Amino acid sequence: MGHPGVAEAAVIPVASARWSERPLAAVVLKADMGASPDELRAFLAPHFPKFWLPDAFEFIDAIPRTSAGKFQKSALRARFKDYQVG
Repeated sequence: MGHPGVAEAAVIPVASARWSERPLAAVVLKADMGASPDELRAFLAPHFPKFWLPDAFEFIDAIPRTSAGKFQKSALRARFKDYQVG
């Protein structure tokens, strides 16, 4: 979430034909800002091992939250349950 164009983001596992599971980043962009998947991957690359980087980025309107305000990753996993990366 340190990228200047990102308001919030969460990473969840999704199915992968090759690796069983790989990371998917669900990203909410700031108003009037933009970022491409390649730009976000390049931003993250110096900070994480290559195999930790998300294979895909999905831009969404909002990340679901619990009543306590925490990210509700179970809702994201349900939303992207049929998503598959390379």
